[in-house]
Amino acid sequence: MTSRVPALLIHGGAGADPASGREELRLGIRDAVAAGWAVLREEGGAVAAVEAAVRAMEDDPRFNAGRGSVLTADGTVEMDASIMEGDALRNGAVACVTAMRHPVTLARLIMEEGRHSLFVGEGAMARARALGLPECDPEELVTDARRQQLESVIGNTGGNPGGNTGGGTVGAVALDRRGLVAAATSTGGIAGKLPGRVGDTPLIGCGTYAESTAGGVSCTGDGEAIIRVVLARRTIEILKAAGDPMHACRIAVDVLVEEGGGGGGLICIDWRGRLGWAHSTLLMPVGFMTPGHDAPALTF
Repeated sequence: MTSRVPALLIHGGAGADPASGREELRLGIRDAVAAGWAVLREEGGAVAAVEAAVRAMEDDPRFNAGRGSVLTADGTVEMDASIMEGDALRNGAVACVTAMRHPVTLARLIMEEGRHSLFVGEGAMARARALGLPECDPEELVTDARRQQLESVIGNTGGNPGGNTGGGTVGAVALDRRGLVAAATSTGGIAGKLPGRVGDTPLIGCGTYAESTAGGVSCTGDGEAIIRVVLARRTIEILKAAGDPMHACRIAVDVLVEEGGGGGGLICIDWRGRLGWAHSTLLMPVGFMTPGHDAPALTF
């Protein structure tokens, strides 16, 4: 049986606002790392670890996922999420989900059911009901900060359209002791988006990808640009050639900017448990944990 040193790496979004309280973002990142690491520490698998880390950020209104998601032009929440395990390349994803506190958990249940990979809109909500996931009042997901952000976007008042709203799309990648690599990503999308718009997050190979013989990736940023260059899978190919996850991430961001014509960032873990991240934006909160650390390490 393969025995590896476990590792966990998470991000809080390349859309994070540098003007927001960094200490509050640090608290959220620490909590998410702690949630994911608790799973790995107790010999849990990488899939459960990335789900736990992402769920913690979906519960945290400081991030653009779950409660605290950005609002559509109609003032509603429509969320996307995906998860993938790198042994059998199984994956699950949802798009335009409403009334769901933890879209990443729905994505995992879809992956484990195994028949289909991606459900959208009412079809996704029907699968949630069939799989026993409780719905929530959609208003529980909406925060005052996001309402103010939408007013700023609609009013075209200039400046940072994100306002003082905290972090962005969230994601996690992990390696467990068995050598399994997993990745997960969750988002509310972009503020003021047209209802029904879907970005890169639920598209396997674009926003999320995992391959245990190579590594795992979670992306954040300009979804349309990420889709154009199929960034997550592209990063895995770069990783195979470059051999170093940090270097691979830097190249991937260059690809996103130069070929995709957009900005963003990503995190990556390779099959050895080595970590990498890069971003073209002013801020992308990152946190990680390995057996050599007594507490979550933060990079912002």
